[in-house]
Amino acid sequence: MKLLSPMPILETLCVKHISNYSWFHRTSTPSATPNADEEGVVISPRCRFRVLLIKPSHYDDDGYVIRWYRNIMPSNSLAAVYAIAVDTSQRNVLGKEVEITVTAIDETNQRLDINRIIEDFRSDGNFGLVGLVGVQSNQYPRSLDIARPLCAAGIPVVIGGFHVSGMLAMFPKVMPDIQEALDMGCSLFSGEAEGRLDELILHAAAKQMKPIYNFVNDLPPLEGSVTPFLTSDIITRTIGKVTSFDAGRGCPYQCSFCTIINVQGRKSRKRTPDDIEHIIRHNLKQGIDRFFITDDNFARNSDWEAIYDRIIELREGQGLDVRFMIQVDTLCHRIPNFIEKSKRAGVTRVFIGLESINQANLLAAKKRQNKITEYRKMLLAWKAVGIWTLAGYILGFPNDTPESLRHDIETIKQELPIDMLEFFILTPLPGSEDHRTLWHKGVPLDHDLNKYDTEHVCTGHAKMSNVEWQATYQEAWKNYYSYDHMETVMRRAYASGANIFGLKLVMLMFANAVSVEMLHPLQCGFVRLKNRRDRRPGYPIEPAWIFYSCFLWEFAVKHAFLLREHIRINRIYHRIINDPDALGYTDKAMRPVLADEEDSL
Repeated sequence: MKLLSPMPILETLCVKHISNYSWFHRTSTPSATPNADEEGVVISPRCRFRVLLIKPSHYDDDGYVIRWYRNIMPSNSLAAVYAIAVDTSQRNVLGKEVEITVTAIDETNQRLDINRIIEDFRSDGNFGLVGLVGVQSNQYPRSLDIARPLCAAGIPVVIGGFHVSGMLAMFPKVMPDIQEALDMGCSLFSGEAEGRLDELILHAAAKQMKPIYNFVNDLPPLEGSVTPFLTSDIITRTIGKVTSFDAGRGCPYQCSFCTIINVQGRKSRKRTPDDIEHIIRHNLKQGIDRFFITDDNFARNSDWEAIYDRIIELREGQGLDVRFMIQVDTLCHRIPNFIEKSKRAGVTRVFIGLESINQANLLAAKKRQNKITEYRKMLLAWKAVGIWTLAGYILGFPNDTPESLRHDIETIKQELPIDMLEFFILTPLPGSEDHRTLWHKGVPLDHDLNKYDTEHVCTGHAKMSNVEWQATYQEAWKNYYSYDHMETVMRRAYASGANIFGLKLVMLMFANAVSVEMLHPLQCGFVRLKNRRDRRPGYPIEPAWIFYSCFLWEFAVKHAFLLREHIRINRIYHRIINDPDALGYTDKAMRPVLADEEDSL
């Protein structure tokens, strides 16, 4: 569809607003020059087009929306789209007579009041757009439940993110879950928003939204594009006041369980060092100096060194104390200077996709780049510079059994100096090759997308029942985070010069999230919040006295348990720092790999 000029929009829509007074509103917008009428109502000289961006949460096993007082992970999708939307406002995409106001909400730390949203949009004659951004498959059912009443109220709604993009990328026809959104009058956005949001806003303003905007095969360059940004009031709702950005997108590997390559492509696209410096300085102005670089594999960004050199100049040359978490692959230690410059650039922790130590599993998943003989070398290289390592381990590859997984985890504990290990259930995520293959083969898949969070079994396994598979996942957390092994991990970290005070706090969360909250640690936060009426359709709304009494009892029991666990872990911490020989600690996993061990590990 041809892009619309803002002038016809003003002529057809602003006149309607004037006639029904829907654009006469109380305002404190600095750019407005208000005039008071006889009744004291402030008249804005500009139409207001609302853009509301929502990063949806998803439902827990009891049907309640997962929400926290402070959540752990910032949303880069929300930051990216928010910055692009603000840019459309600053450029007056709808003309100088239309003010575009942009609001962002992360539902994992802020409650959505659907009725209030409808009232706010109605006050402006539904002149605006609601965007559900970064929607993953497990968040898609919640997104539909948010969109349904908004669409019924006549508010333009668009859903974008990995689920929509992945399904449209991997299937030639519109699948039933995608059709459900279209049937309710919701638009869908596939691909990335850079350079495309103007069209969406123009169409929404003209009431001419298309059902599907599909750009998944037309990925935009990132050099010089609008950089991700969130305001401090949103960022301070995360633990540690951490924000995020992507320095690049795309991954060259072919892992069959991954959605990245089918949504963001396999060609590396990256931001420039100037872009990165802009992101850092823009956030420093609002007091934010901790960042999560969300690239699926920052080590494969061809400009990693130029980006690091710029950050090193900011840190060492200008004294800016900025720090980062990054994601890398298992071969990054082979890149000359990568780990050394990571340390100088302020990297404090790295996430590594270990996935499995079973070579047959790795080959089946097309994870050919993972070489188990390199794992200890790579981990020791990070240990040498005092940087924490977090590794992901997937349970449920074709060759896995409960017994083999127990053996593998014990092997990891003894052989590999990993700090934090995260477990995931192998899940055929929509948008991945695994999902498409199983679908075409007619293999039964769970129809409830809310379960596609890598914490629930969603399909069958040749060597484990679904009950055994789920139980093995629960057991893996308890096995790795035993008190003895947590002490071993902290001793290794202390001997390497890492900050174990922070490590013990993260370990407290990772060791107990699954057993206490029945959620993966990355879905957790500080103080779980629930609203009685924010429950999935089909679940009963409990009477107030039952809901609140149960919630308070649950809150008390959980936090008493966590206090006890914190005391126990704190004892380990003090035992280590008060041990005069702690700095000389070593074990099998801390020793360099010898030539004759290459094949035995």
